Amino acid sequence: MKPDSLERWQVQQSADLYAIRTWGSGFFDVNAAGEVVVKLQNGSSTVDVSLMEVVAGIKERGLSMPVLLRFRDILDRTVARLNESFGEAIAATGYKGVYRGVYPIKVNQQQQVVEEIATFGRRYHHGLEAGSKAELLVALAFISDPESYVVCNGYKDAEFIDLALSGLKMGVQTLIVLEMPSELDLVLERAQKMGVRPRIGVRLKLSSRVSGKWSESSGDRSVFGLTMGETIRTVDVLREKGMLDCLQMVHYHLGSQIPNIGSIRAAVTEATRVYIDLAKEGAAMGILDIGGGLAVDYDGSHTNFPASRNYDVKEYCADVVETVMAGCDKAGLTHPTIISESGRFLTSYSSVLIFNVLEVGRVDEEPEVQIGADAPELLKNLAEILRAVNPKTLQECYNDAMFHRDEIRTAFVQGNLSLRHRSQGENLFWRIQMKVAKESQGLKYVPDEVKDLGDALADIYYGNFSLFQSLPDSWAVGQLFPIMPIHRLDQCPNRLGTFSDITCDCDGKIDRFIDLHDVRKTLPLHEVKDGEDYLMGVFLVGAYQETLGDLHNLFGDTNIVSVRVDADGRIDYTNEIKGDSVADVLGYVEYDPKDLVAMVRDRAERAVRENKISPAERRAIVEAYAAGINGYTYFESHEPDPAAGTASNGAGSAAPKEN
Repeated sequence: MKPDSLERWQVQQSADLYAIRTWGSGFFDVNAAGEVVVKLQNGSSTVDVSLMEVVAGIKERGLSMPVLLRFRDILDRTVARLNESFGEAIAATGYKGVYRGVYPIKVNQQQQVVEEIATFGRRYHHGLEAGSKAELLVALAFISDPESYVVCNGYKDAEFIDLALSGLKMGVQTLIVLEMPSELDLVLERAQKMGVRPRIGVRLKLSSRVSGKWSESSGDRSVFGLTMGETIRTVDVLREKGMLDCLQMVHYHLGSQIPNIGSIRAAVTEATRVYIDLAKEGAAMGILDIGGGLAVDYDGSHTNFPASRNYDVKEYCADVVETVMAGCDKAGLTHPTIISESGRFLTSYSSVLIFNVLEVGRVDEEPEVQIGADAPELLKNLAEILRAVNPKTLQECYNDAMFHRDEIRTAFVQGNLSLRHRSQGENLFWRIQMKVAKESQGLKYVPDEVKDLGDALADIYYGNFSLFQSLPDSWAVGQLFPIMPIHRLDQCPNRLGTFSDITCDCDGKIDRFIDLHDVRKTLPLHEVKDGEDYLMGVFLVGAYQETLGDLHNLFGDTNIVSVRVDADGRIDYTNEIKGDSVADVLGYVEYDPKDLVAMVRDRAERAVRENKISPAERRAIVEAYAAGINGYTYFESHEPDPAAGTASNGAGSAAPKEN
């Protein structure tokens, strides 16, 4: 982006540049003021709520950046979008069964999220999936609808199975999925002792495979599930014990982000064939659980790229229904209830991480050096190369600069060049790189070595967040999330940058960004103005990120605020949760904050007795230490206030614009 285009820059160009209208799925946009808006509903109206206005309201309530915003309205709409899309596909095809979704609690276990999905899903009989005892305890508490399912996955001990069977006794439709052959004997043993006939499903190891990060969840060598031979042996055992009617469900799971609709169709086809043959074996059947896989289009490209999908929700639902229907009709079987475990799709859009930029590291910040007549020859050579750079000499100048840069480093290590001269040499080298990159812009042919220079010279924007706490998938599996400024979008972003968090870890960086055609190595950004916050939004982070976050460098949970609009279209801030204090995270790793304060107090008292500090200085030191213990783990731009209270709830002062 060139600075001379500042006056001509339009908001539409920012919307296109960051592709917000493609990955935003109708939930996010840019307004005429150049601010990102989230589209929330109050009744039948849609209200554009500026994220900058939300941030202002949060600051007024005493919370600082970074903050995780949750939008319960978006959760409501994604639950409705999934269930109604399946409903439309069922109606259009004449399918005789029903759809019953279940939300996998592992995707986001936060109480507010699970409770809201259970509440919003009640009208669709949307249930929950549990993969552990803790998750099952949550599911049994939140599901009371007799038409909703609780699917029990994961490895199970006797206590887990007893809980599931107890739910069944209470009228909850709990389905125990066999992940491994040995679980069957335990299920039958516990069921006999409790006097209940279990409802059993089998998780299949399908031969159908998917590519990408979740390939290990699929294929006949996948970690989880039963082979076809183990499935038949399960049938034989149940028949022998007179309990074949307990086998009611076929289940499989390809992964949580399947970008290619062809992979989804192939898996449904194979699973339907297994379902049909199990029914022919005499199993009761009646339910086909297709697991997760409904992908999120993180980059908006609508392709089979791992961060995208080449289908929409309606196509996904229609293909699943039509495939199951065709197989069952051919076999003359009743259409089963279809269950899906679409957690990523339900929660991703509902959360946005907002962080502020603390400072920017730039290659071009160093002042230009003047090379005198008495300078070492190596420096004079670099200075001459800098003068010689032009579109016709890019390759030659680049190669020569690399050679002389290495010679300077070798001379320094051998003691033949001073630190000051090395510093001057590196300054010249970076200036040559920048000039080569600038001169290469617009050329039809650019040498391979020069193509990526712009990315290598990008600015580093230091963000007030922890990648490991708030965006662990970005670090662990290379997940791409949409990232963009939430304001100043009516201005041309004339810098290219990457992000570093504040963990002091070389892995705490974001240097891969979404793009409609590939993966970008840099992101167009604005100059940071002195005394002014520059705020970034990381979108579609509602799935997996909160629970997977760790305490790297003891950075804890961020502040969390739920945002909605009331009947008058005013912003309503609810469920404000203050982020972890230093005391909180120290407690997580077995420190007692009170003991730490006492230790510092005693040390300060000894310093008083030794006449190193005054009693007044002792008091200031201890108070500052205690304030640090009680403060936010992230960077705070204001003076620490140990007496700061919890932010209060309330409505915003201004009503956003209605569409």
